[in-house]
Amino acid sequence: MKTQLLDKMGKVKKEIELPENFNSKIREDILLKVFETQKGLYMQEYGAMKGAGAGYSASGISIKARHRWKGTYGKGISRIPRKIMSRHGSSFNWIGATVSNTRGGRRPHAPKSIKNLFKKINKKELAIAFNSALAGTVNEESLEKKYSKKIKSGFVFSEDILNLKTKEFIQAMKNIFEENISSVLKTKKVRAGIGKMRGRKYKSNAGLLFVIGNKEGMKRKGIEVVRVEDLTIKSLAPNGEPGRITCYTESAIKDIENKFSEIKK
Repeated sequence: MKTQLLDKMGKVKKEIELPENFNSKIREDILLKVFETQKGLYMQEYGAMKGAGAGYSASGISIKARHRWKGTYGKGISRIPRKIMSRHGSSFNWIGATVSNTRGGRRPHAPKSIKNLFKKINKKELAIAFNSALAGTVNEESLEKKYSKKIKSGFVFSEDILNLKTKEFIQAMKNIFEENISSVLKTKKVRAGIGKMRGRKYKSNAGLLFVIGNKEGMKRKGIEVVRVEDLTIKSLAPNGEPGRITCYTESAIKDIENKFSEIKK
């Protein structure tokens, strides 16, 4: 599979050959399976606080013997842990506490932060998922399905583009993507609806993914920049579906070929 090598302003310099990975068959089912399996790697650890629901004194088992202090014999109440709210002589105002069926009690099976969220992935399936994600960045059908419009992706630039300033870089992207620039730059807006009150006030798009070589460096505001060694399926397919607007440097293409040389289509 051949593609054009562009200079820093988007003009064609020559044609280069892409690795076989970009010409692989796209397996959406395996890509989604691997994406869902790897979710645990990016999840924040969560769990119940130590001692939650037991921050007060409550007797373990009520005493049913006769003539015992704090005894519940003849009171018509069950053997449930209780805390004392008030008392008058030997008459107590008890309220059930600690156990899960009481108000303010602990959860019966609360999540634990020490839980291992890592799941194993078959090596061949991981290779197929990576190839599918890479092929989706240059596949016109996947891109049209993802963005609901015809859009080009998979441009390869020479290393000169790394030296551009942000303003010049954005202008170069506008020259290449033209009317699709709104999908290229990352935007953030306030969500419409009641979700604003439920911890998801802002909504943003994925924007452009710019893949650079392992020995290259670039900082750009408004896009995501990733080295080949840090490339993941989540970067290439943020929601588990193939097709993300992606650009590469010439060095990145060589590093991809070296990294996935053993992976066949």
